[in-house]
Amino acid sequence: MYKEKNLPLHHPRKIYLNEQLLGYFLVSPALTCIVLVALYPVLNTFKLSLYNMQLQLIGLMHFVGLQNYISLFHDSRFWSATFNTIVFTIVSVSLELILGMIMALLMNKSFRGTGLVRAAVLIPWAIPTVVSALMWKFIYNDQFGILNDILMKMGLIDHYKAWLGTPSLALGAAIFADVWKTAPFMGLLLLAGLQNIPNELYEAATVDGAGSIRQFFTITLPLLKSTILVALIFRTLDAFRVFDLIFVLTGGGPGNSTEVLSIYAYKTLFRNLDFGMGSAIAVIIFIFVFIFAMFYIRLLDKSIFE
Repeated sequence: MYKEKNLPLHHPRKIYLNEQLLGYFLVSPALTCIVLVALYPVLNTFKLSLYNMQLQLIGLMHFVGLQNYISLFHDSRFWSATFNTIVFTIVSVSLELILGMIMALLMNKSFRGTGLVRAAVLIPWAIPTVVSALMWKFIYNDQFGILNDILMKMGLIDHYKAWLGTPSLALGAAIFADVWKTAPFMGLLLLAGLQNIPNELYEAATVDGAGSIRQFFTITLPLLKSTILVALIFRTLDAFRVFDLIFVLTGGGPGNSTEVLSIYAYKTLFRNLDFGMGSAIAVIIFIFVFIFAMFYIRLLDKSIFE
């Protein structure tokens, strides 16, 4: 028997250990940045959520445990913001997936000017969200907005509507603006997946007499499953944390009808200066996002190894 410390320098096990140490050494700067930039703020936010900390009351900071969370679960405004967030996420991501798939299928065809069309489609996504939201705010304006003017000329409405000032219309208007901006991004991701599907499969299916619809459901969708899940991960997490679009368009109004969890957390933190309650809302958002991410990742793992 030999001791591990006496292993020769060229021994396979010692080489393996040296490679492990080298690997840890190479990734240590990145891990340090992640801990400082991501992990510490998350842990500190969770810590603050366990305290009653209101900046307008100088010196008032005491431990309350889970009381902030209990108060939130009895807060109708919190549940309203949660409902608005879920509706916004489900509707916008679903529409973006459908429109993105249509865009990807069209852009995957070979025709003159394909590159120009693909570049033009990405323009809405390339526009900064704040600029895009301001543009849609002018379009939705109830006095001189172009949307009311077009619908009036088409005879679809008989009077100008306050799209962002009516509780029943404001959330739908925000969803439409979000879909317009991010559906091209979904289309770009799906196009990348379509380009990896061999044309021979479609040619063989055509020879066997399969039409376009059957080819889509038997070839395109099964082979595009992993790409769809990746696109859904990006968009679901982004949509659930939406802030800038809603903040510029409506600020959460009218009457909190478009207030999502991120807006509610912002108002609680920076307007009411209630850092304990605001941190609790932020932690709940983090938990939701973490659950969504784990759910999609598990589905993605299953689709890859099937």
